[in-house]
Amino acid sequence: MPSVRLLRVRELLKRELGTIIRREFPVSETGVITVNEVTVAKDYHTATVFVGIIGTDSQQTRALHALRRDRVKIQSLLCNAVVLKYTPQLRFVLDDSIPRGNRILDIIEEIERTIPPAPDEEPPQDH
Repeated sequence: MPSVRLLRVRELLKRELGTIIRREFPVSETGVITVNEVTVAKDYHTATVFVGIIGTDSQQTRALHALRRDRVKIQSLLCNAVVLKYTPQLRFVLDDSIPRGNRILDIIEEIERTIPPAPDEEPPQDH
């Protein structure tokens, strides 16, 4: 289990990075970029930023490319906003957990539709 300090740093970085990204990246070009999670190494030198991008495929591609291209600038803005002994080196990763979760839910629904109900069981009714 991570230390309380590490958890607080992760949440602080998540909040500040979300603010920086909203301010620096126009929605019209990159879609909506959300910071879903930040993991920080125990030595605080590196951080992985899991981002979700809502938009067209081209906006998603541009957004991830822009984040990686402007990593140093984002780190600098983060350094000005957050006082830490070390400003971690950021690594941006596309978080695909929501689409994967939706796909799993679709598969479960498909399975439920194909399996007939047991003879003593009433079929579920939608309201």
